[in-house]
Amino acid sequence: MEQKSRVGWILLTAVAPIVWGSVYVVTRQFLPAESPLWGSVFRAVPAAIILFLVSRELPRGQWIWRSFVLGFLTVGGFFALIYVAAATLPSGVAATLMSTAAAGMLLFGWALLGQRPRLLPVAGALTGIAGVAIMVGASFSEVNGWGVAASLGAMAASSLGFVLTARWGGSIAPVTLASWQLMTGSVLVVILAVVFEGAPPALTGTEIAGFAYISVICTALAYFAWFTGLRHLPAAAVGAIGLLNPVSGVVLGVIVAGEPFGPTQALGIALVIAGVVIAIARPPRQAQPS
Repeated sequence: MEQKSRVGWILLTAVAPIVWGSVYVVTRQFLPAESPLWGSVFRAVPAAIILFLVSRELPRGQWIWRSFVLGFLTVGGFFALIYVAAATLPSGVAATLMSTAAAGMLLFGWALLGQRPRLLPVAGALTGIAGVAIMVGASFSEVNGWGVAASLGAMAASSLGFVLTARWGGSIAPVTLASWQLMTGSVLVVILAVVFEGAPPALTGTEIAGFAYISVICTALAYFAWFTGLRHLPAAAVGAIGLLNPVSGVVLGVIVAGEPFGPTQALGIALVIAGVVIAIARPPRQAQPS
């Protein structure tokens, strides 16, 4: 029964990176590219409202400042750094750098949760990161230093925020934790959008539908699934499951946008999936002396 429950938590957690992978295709095919910060607002604010209507609970006491810290790390600051990375780096380089979040969550889990790294999660994370690099064909020649710093900053911020969520979460429901972080993170994103992009852009019906999908499915549902995984699984396992994000993006790019797919992409996907399986596998139990 315990093993079945663990498999269920793994499958639920995997929903998040799989649907996050679809953000790339939806953004390229249906959403305006001129206002990325307002795009982040259209993604975060409705999701925050939806999850608040479900939880119907506002942060109190120490959770007021905690929510702002976590909201900055996992939503506001994260979205801003991702914007810089996307604007200054080739997508393959950015995806590879962000995939190191698997290692980041493992290390933060060790430092903050006392979850000592084991051989299988470490091997799985390294295998998966190598698979991402092969799959997206990352070339690190002549990359922008600020873009690299922004991408690594986004990776570190989100990894730290997710591990702190697991550390501080306690008995608070995942949907409540997600709503608080999206609400406080949205405050920062709105400020950045107004300062750097001015008035919000007018949207077509197709763009509204695209943002509705990203907000409801890729943010509200995905954050709930991800935070539920953080409640029930080690941080290293959750980080490794996150490697499914670029796999989903590549597969959907081939299916929806007709992007090229060959042996290199197939090898990379196989390595990523192998890395995830290795990372979440439980080590064999040693026989107890009789």
